[in-house]
Amino acid sequence: MKAIDLSNVQEAGDSKRLVPGAYACTITSVEDVTEKEYLKIGFDIADGEFKGYYSKMREDHPDWTNVGTYYRSYKPTALGMFKRMCSAVSKSNGKFVFDGSTNADETTLVGKKIGLVFQEEEYYGNDGEKKIRLIVNKECAIADLSTQKVPALKTLKEDEGAAIANNLPANSEGKDAVPWS
Repeated sequence: MKAIDLSNVQEAGDSKRLVPGAYACTITSVEDVTEKEYLKIGFDIADGEFKGYYSKMREDHPDWTNVGTYYRSYKPTALGMFKRMCSAVSKSNGKFVFDGSTNADETTLVGKKIGLVFQEEEYYGNDGEKKIRLIVNKECAIADLSTQKVPALKTLKEDEGAAIANNLPANSEGKDAVPWS
């Protein structure tokens, strides 16, 4: 190992990890990915014990590009979820209206408040190991945060693990599908 000087380095403390729950958040960025019909929404915790949680994480890990980000599709099959997001933003910000039609400028969402419900989900890391991460489950009005039910851990199905291990997508019958080309 090369010699390093730790005399001016502050020892890392225990940082609190965000837990599943409902949080008041601020939208920090919005990118419209028109060719795939979704918004890439950046956010951060707006108040309380975890205020600024994702800003701090992005500061500490600039190479983690999707920290504090979720996606909301506006494809025809996802319009119900998109409308829920629009309603949550509108209800959380007084007279502000974002509805995708009369106000379809996604940049107007930046700086707006929104309630986000987080749940844990299993996934496979690049190392092939099963891990758990926190994801945005849904949006709600900030006034409704205290009434939100936090969903249980979203687990992987057994066939998903086999498909990933074999580098194959799992199909709806739970069998390995054809390899990716």
